[in-house]
Amino acid sequence: GVGRSQGSFDNGIGELSDAASALDWVQQVHPEAQVTWVAGVSFGALIGMQLLMRRPEIRGWISIGAPASMYDFSFLAPCPASGIFIHGAQDTVVQPQAVTKLVEKLRTQKHITVHHEEIPRANHFFENEQEELMKSVDNYLDFRLDPSCPIK
Repeated sequence: GVGRSQGSFDNGIGELSDAASALDWVQQVHPEAQVTWVAGVSFGALIGMQLLMRRPEIRGWISIGAPASMYDFSFLAPCPASGIFIHGAQDTVVQPQAVTKLVEKLRTQKHITVHHEEIPRANHFFENEQEELMKSVDNYLDFRLDPSCPIK
């Protein structure tokens, strides 16, 4: 129900069910996978974080343009896995300060590490900054998936 997708917007209820079904399908197709991660952009970041709280097999997350000023993320207490928030410093849809406040709150929790990166010229849609966004994602995955990484 968003963009060119089918269906209708369901305020997160149907979207969370869809995300859980997608995760079930991926796990069925790849039963050998030893690690499960979730990622989302904007509203999808909210859905990804909600899925994280319901699926204990998820061990990492990437949240891009999280709508921290539009939705209550207090359900992330306690957050069960480490991850990264990536946000555009020029975002006018979700003020960067709202994400920073969420990051600071989550960083008080024990047993997880929350990374935060702002892309200086990026807006909410990362227009003309896709390459920088992908560098951030790649760098974080390289760090986390390195066997010597202290975060598990």
